[in-house]
Amino acid sequence: MSGDLGVGMTTYRDAARQGLRAALLADPRVFLMGEDVGKYGGCFAVSKGLLQEFGAERIRDTPLSESAFVGAGIGAALGGMRPIVEIMTVNFSLLALDQILNNAATLSHMSGGQCSVPLVIRMATGAGRQVAAQHSHSLEGWYSHIPGLRILAPATIDDVAGMLAPALKCPDPVLIFEHMGLYNLEGPLTAAADHVDIDHAAIRRPGRDATLITYGASLYKCLEAATILAQQNIEAEVIDLRTLRPLDDSTFVESVRRTHRAVIVDEGWRSAGLAAEIGMRLVEQAFYDLDAPVQRVCTEEVPIPYAQHMEQAALPSVERIVAAVAGLLPHGR
Repeated sequence: MSGDLGVGMTTYRDAARQGLRAALLADPRVFLMGEDVGKYGGCFAVSKGLLQEFGAERIRDTPLSESAFVGAGIGAALGGMRPIVEIMTVNFSLLALDQILNNAATLSHMSGGQCSVPLVIRMATGAGRQVAAQHSHSLEGWYSHIPGLRILAPATIDDVAGMLAPALKCPDPVLIFEHMGLYNLEGPLTAAADHVDIDHAAIRRPGRDATLITYGASLYKCLEAATILAQQNIEAEVIDLRTLRPLDDSTFVESVRRTHRAVIVDEGWRSAGLAAEIGMRLVEQAFYDLDAPVQRVCTEEVPIPYAQHMEQAALPSVERIVAAVAGLLPHGR
């Protein structure tokens, strides 16, 4: 254990801050930039206190222009620095999509490997906090479509603290999607945070009867659903993808070959989404191991509503997950 991240009970928010602090301490080339990351302490208070500790050269408040400060981050990465760019929410990242897609993701390819872009972009994703459609969508599946990027989705306290270090070592741009509904999550920060694997999915609960494949905040809905299903003598295996590009096919395909059933839970939209990609890979690689059609539980095909009861109705729920898994098994199981 390096001691940089510490061990003990904490929140997802504080664990993310500890990951940032450890990265800043470990490498003088690392700096954080984005809207309100300095004096305000970050829109979600993740960078609170870092300006006072590291100064304005390394904790940089930027103008309200995502295209400009993501472009500045790309330039800094090309110049040998290790920038961490914070975008307030995933919806606002679309204002920087030209920089992310046409520059960050392509420069290494277009230069024949001469220009790597070791840039990390952090942003909040997801819904559930009544902040309406312009702040609530889960667009990480869109970014997972783009070659040249690595897409991370930390669901646990260890992962949000520990994913930043290997991300900063990656020669290609890395986008980290932190679900806004997890920032108040409390739990232990363990020594495992010093050795987070960003190449492989994790089996969070073993099972024999069906595989639940998910990521981010939906992990906890799947774990709750698995507990309910266990009371019905249905043992669901729960897989946390952790990395959305490149997908770790081997872990979820091997799981489905054992359980013979799969339900994919994705807070993104169903049509042309990440869940569809995972389902197709299961069909390509494990079709003859399936005893039932692959099922998806996704967000309804609407902009996320503001009203709380409508917002919750639009999102994947524990009840929908339980019903999807139970529906795959013979009646009377």
